[in-house]
Amino acid sequence: MGKRVVLGMSGGVDSSVAAHLLKEQGYEVIGITMQVWQENEEYTEREGGCCSLSSVHDARMVADRIGIPFYVMNFKEVFKEKVIDYFIEDYLEGVTPNPCVACNRFIKFDELLRRAEGLGADYVATGHYAKIYEEDGRFVLEKAEDDHKDQTYALYNLTQEQLGKTLMPCGEYTKDKIREIANDLDLIVANKKDSQDICFVEDGNHGNFVYSMVPEKKNPGNFVDKTGKVLGTHKGIAYYTIGQRKGLGLALGTPVFVMGIDKEKNEVIIGTDQDLMNDTLIIDEVNLIMVDQLTEPVELTGKIRYAAKPAACTLYPMEDGRIKAVFKDKQRAITKGQSAVFYDGLKVFGGGIIREIY
Repeated sequence: MGKRVVLGMSGGVDSSVAAHLLKEQGYEVIGITMQVWQENEEYTEREGGCCSLSSVHDARMVADRIGIPFYVMNFKEVFKEKVIDYFIEDYLEGVTPNPCVACNRFIKFDELLRRAEGLGADYVATGHYAKIYEEDGRFVLEKAEDDHKDQTYALYNLTQEQLGKTLMPCGEYTKDKIREIANDLDLIVANKKDSQDICFVEDGNHGNFVYSMVPEKKNPGNFVDKTGKVLGTHKGIAYYTIGQRKGLGLALGTPVFVMGIDKEKNEVIIGTDQDLMNDTLIIDEVNLIMVDQLTEPVELTGKIRYAAKPAACTLYPMEDGRIKAVFKDKQRAITKGQSAVFYDGLKVFGGGIIREIY
């Protein structure tokens, strides 16, 4: 029997095929579904969701089909602390969190890794689309073969130790090939839709979720323009994020967008599309993969959100450990609380949380 690997199984096609690929490579595979949010049978699932009880059932059926042991582990307490509470607190502060980044950082490649080691596993594995390999004594995180499905943006927080203990077999394949393999294996999830939204926000409305958890924090305030002129009334700052146009309820005769949120004044600042353009940001909570520390300026490409196209930029080290990024061309709707991730070609250089914008 080969080395033991604990595979996080979401009930989706990617992690299901990952189980098969790892077994074919000679690993002793143990399938684990992390129960993080679902409470009871009344939990409703959006098609493709990864947190419902039906997804647990799908993962169990796949494990049985492939012939690997399968378990469900309770991660609810740590997930609430590291993902749910952080999500709520950030929105109430007027910044936009990225729960998938937090989940990867604290749950899948921290808590799951610890529990896997407790089971005597050598590695953890997931169905993520990314490549991990060792080069010149350092572990590298590289974009997946399928650029359209690449998930490295949400994985930039992995440390060298975590990268060395993580397997992502789907990174070598296109999504179409993964589905083809699943169909060849007659897996029940072969044509299951991908999960698109935040798993614990059932209706896709983050504001509704935040205020359902802390209804006492819901506090309507004013929409204002850059001069402070009142334009209308907002429902509560957690409903809004930078660049948002829909759902404002403002009829001003011209397209307007959220360009800022002032928590202290409880105001949502409205502007034009041009007001959303900036070229400089500062990140903290920095994690670098290709080097231990940034000591001099470096020219790279950067993404300011998951769906953004990489854009040319220069990183500058700051004395307090933070990093300043200056983009060659202005970027639209850079948002505090989101992650900025930087690439050297196909390799992830590192990233951090956006805290200041200029």
